[in-house]
Amino acid sequence: MSKILSLLTLSTFLGLIACNTDQKPAEDIAEVATDEAFQNKHETPEQIEFEGKGEMVTFDTPDGKTAKAYALKTDNSTDKYLFVFHEWWGLNDQIKQEAEHLFDNLDDVTVLAIDLYDGSVTDKREEAGKLVGSRDVERLRAIVQGAKNYAGASANIATIGWCFGGGWSIHSTLLLEDQAAGCVMYYGALPIETAQALPTIQTDVLGIFAEKDQHITLEYANTLKNFVIESGKQMNIHSFDADHAFANPSSPRYVEAAAQEANGLALVFLKERLK
Repeated sequence: MSKILSLLTLSTFLGLIACNTDQKPAEDIAEVATDEAFQNKHETPEQIEFEGKGEMVTFDTPDGKTAKAYALKTDNSTDKYLFVFHEWWGLNDQIKQEAEHLFDNLDDVTVLAIDLYDGSVTDKREEAGKLVGSRDVERLRAIVQGAKNYAGASANIATIGWCFGGGWSIHSTLLLEDQAAGCVMYYGALPIETAQALPTIQTDVLGIFAEKDQHITLEYANTLKNFVIESGKQMNIHSFDADHAFANPSSPRYVEAAAQEANGLALVFLKERLK
């Protein structure tokens, strides 16, 4: 009965948002990606100079294709992995730099920054909105499954992502099933049918959200939390006095103090689950 009530709660919640605001609700990033107000939260990112120590790797996907990831590998063999999911801009240098920072601060963890766009990258928000809206969900799932196969059946895999990648961080955690070691999502959203599967999640979740975000709201975050709790796992939510994209140092919306605190929480969470 509690699961049925939770499903009704989510559906009702999303419906109320749609009725009572001019903003589109965050039931799916793909649904709001073409909304001008949401696009305006994504100013042109600052270009950064980055020469990383990682390498691009290619792996097979179960749909008969291949996918790529920016990989940072440990010197020794390891069964600990972190999947990093990019924002709606694509796998750009900023995400590769974030992946490298995480790699440098985790012990014996292979980091894969996964390319969900099959090579497409943009710094134009209108194009980013089109990229999000045009991605086939089955292809995205195939990419995640291919990365899971690349890591191997014995791998313990944590995930982290921002915005579009925040949604795919928790979506991928569902796909990882009992190999999931922990999930960090920054201001991400899920399609309603995926959110309904959260009571099956097999690891804890750290949710980081922005209090001024009118699309991916704290109310929405707490609705996701209720689903996760049904699984017997925990979703700890931390909110900050900032707007969407506050943790992206290449964004004009970057709030350094909030970002550093959020990133510190994320790092502690990941270290605990990838010991």
